[in-house]
Amino acid sequence: MYEYDDEDLPKSKTQVKKEMHELQALGKQLTELSKGQLAEVPIDEDMREAIDTLGRIKSNEARRRQIQYIGKLMRSADHEAIEAVLDKFKERDQQHLRFDKMAEDWRRRLLEEGNSAQGALFDQYPQIDHQQLRQLVRDSLREIKNSKPPSNQRKLFRYLRDYFIQSSP
Repeated sequence: MYEYDDEDLPKSKTQVKKEMHELQALGKQLTELSKGQLAEVPIDEDMREAIDTLGRIKSNEARRRQIQYIGKLMRSADHEAIEAVLDKFKERDQQHLRFDKMAEDWRRRLLEEGNSAQGALFDQYPQIDHQQLRQLVRDSLREIKNSKPPSNQRKLFRYLRDYFIQSSP
């Protein structure tokens, strides 16, 4: 008696539609990338042109059809490689959010707790520029005291975030 494998059976219409919708959704994710990110994705010129065209289309119905066309082009694309690049972007975004949160938490601590927070930061990150950090904290505290706009506080945040990004493995 012959046993059937799932691979021996043709795909059901529902399964084919489901796969098409998944590819269309993957193609839609590509349309939401910046030009720099899109340049890193392994897609052919037809796909790049279709994505560029979508950016110029204003009509909702025409956009829907263009996304369907992008989904159709996705059938012949290497969607595993595309998904790998999109996953890398998501991971990078998560990492940047984590660095933003770390920088915000340290900035708040430095401004509220003063020298004890500076000591803790210097212990945890001995390579950080002590003089520049102290100057940014002093300027930020002066800014708060004089009710000025938070430009130095932003500089302190950016300095911390950039340091955390550079010092990450």
